[in-house]
Amino acid sequence: MPQTRDHFAYELRDLHGASRSIVYLTLAGSPYLTAVSILTSQVSAVGLLSSVFMGLTGLVCWWRPGRIPRPFWFAAPLIATATISVLNIASHDASSGALLFYLWPVLYAANFLSTRVLSLNLTMAFAGAGLTVFPILGLRVGLADWTAMVLAMSMAAAVVHTLRRRADKLRDVLERQAHADHLTGLANRRYFDEALADAGAWARSTGGELALLTVDLDHFKAINDTFGHAEGDRVLRAVATAMGTAVGKDGVAARLGGDEFVVLLRAGRRTAPGVAEGLCAAVAARTDLPGGPPSLSIGVAVLPGDAGDVDGLVAASDAALYEAKTSGRGRVAVAGPGPDLGLMASSAPAPRP
Repeated sequence: MPQTRDHFAYELRDLHGASRSIVYLTLAGSPYLTAVSILTSQVSAVGLLSSVFMGLTGLVCWWRPGRIPRPFWFAAPLIATATISVLNIASHDASSGALLFYLWPVLYAANFLSTRVLSLNLTMAFAGAGLTVFPILGLRVGLADWTAMVLAMSMAAAVVHTLRRRADKLRDVLERQAHADHLTGLANRRYFDEALADAGAWARSTGGELALLTVDLDHFKAINDTFGHAEGDRVLRAVATAMGTAVGKDGVAARLGGDEFVVLLRAGRRTAPGVAEGLCAAVAARTDLPGGPPSLSIGVAVLPGDAGDVDGLVAASDAALYEAKTSGRGRVAVAGPGPDLGLMASSAPAPRP
């Protein structure tokens, strides 16, 4: 069954959104910093260099976000918070306008990063605001302003973070529905095609092995004709359950359509036939199906032994399935050199009316 993504402690939810957020900040902040320096007659080499650096950072985030090291996206709000604190302290500015600059890094962390990173960013913002307002405004007035800032930032972060979590959950549900076969709960063809492409890239980069099992129910039309489509669906779900048991979490089990299933494993010739045999045994153990458990014909192929790429792997597995069916059904046929496992214990005669 397709797995939803996990929420890691240091996740980055949306690279595109995060990069655009930084682009908008830096490309707006760069001319703002330059204009403020000129208007206040405080033009300096450091200020101009900072403005240029901000502009270049925004352009890189816009054009080449994928080339930026991943830690940058987590460090960006923390750097922004520290920079705001330093500038406010240096300029002795404890106004509400100065404290509002903390809003960008807080909202960025709430929208794109995890709860842990958001908490760290809020802590830095609260500390920076405290170091600014208390020395300038004193304890009594400073405490009121600081408390108002803490409440406003906390509420804004909580609302944005909660809405983002709800959006993530809804997206997970939609992804699961889009990638799952509605009848069996296994992965569907779309998910399998994506998983096969990813596995092929993994095999090319690591030199690892892939095994593909193409599974077909023998005489499935006879089951539908004899017992009805409702019972036929029950048989399909039983086979899907057996596939989940045999494959576990190390592979992808999918229903391509009708009575055709596939299993994709990151395994070689020593492991794949055993998985096929375990699948047949799991189906044969079912005692609650009309006419007894169906027999399975399974074709097994391995990359790189039987094919040079994933397209060849699919073709080799299909050819092995054809061999299993034409040689008597109820068999596991292995492409290329390998044992023909012959008639399996799951074999059963076609149902009779």
